[in-house]
Amino acid sequence: MTPDPDLHAVVKEKYGEIARGDAGCGCSPSCCGGEAGRTIGAYVGYSDAELAVIPDGANLGLGCGNPLAHAGVRAGEVVLDLGSGAGMDAFLAAQAVGPAGRVIGVDMTPEMVERARDNARRVGASNVEFRLGEIERLPVDDASVDVIISNCVINLSPDKPAVFAEAWRVLRPGGRMVVSDLVLLEPLPDDVRHSVEAYVGCVAGASLKDDYLWMIGAAGFRGVEVVEERSYGDADVFGGYEWLRQAARSVVSAKVRAVKPS
Repeated sequence: MTPDPDLHAVVKEKYGEIARGDAGCGCSPSCCGGEAGRTIGAYVGYSDAELAVIPDGANLGLGCGNPLAHAGVRAGEVVLDLGSGAGMDAFLAAQAVGPAGRVIGVDMTPEMVERARDNARRVGASNVEFRLGEIERLPVDDASVDVIISNCVINLSPDKPAVFAEAWRVLRPGGRMVVSDLVLLEPLPDDVRHSVEAYVGCVAGASLKDDYLWMIGAAGFRGVEVVEERSYGDADVFGGYEWLRQAARSVVSAKVRAVKPS
């Protein structure tokens, strides 16, 4: 990785290209969307029923798990999706909360926000909105959401403690957070750790698992637990990047749940 890159700018550029269809997925050279997105979606934990109802163009194959499988979203709740991309998880959450609930997606890439808004207009999803903003500085009011979800995004943040502090701020007392993210079981090889390509591919910016869980607890969350964990980097479905193969033994997809005490 070049010395002190503007990581937000690097990620915006890459994911803007993905939103426009000018590049492959963050962790694969062979998608985005379509059949490849469905293949990756099934691999990381989405059911056939969920994949069937996601609006066309919302599943870009960028996730590393299904946070909604562990969030227990209920009708009438307000859900916040950190790094909502083209809206895949936000649209699934919108179905779960129903017309009495609301879903807010926040993403820092303008092209992703516009794509998600286009998807919402096309399917008439009136209970979901997408806001442009950084997850380290959320454009969301204090104590205004019941559930926070995120899917393979927090690893891209250069300031993860700020992300978890913001999550704490916007959650109501008793609210819960469920994130699917890539974490490390051991340090990465130096050439992977310093690779910009591996960073935008969700690997080089990943934290050691224990550090990741500690940061969540340090923000004030309680009941921090890994509810599911699976191998990630060695799956052929994600393509043939050499850095991904080098990192295979180090990287896992972890689904982490935590609550803000009442």
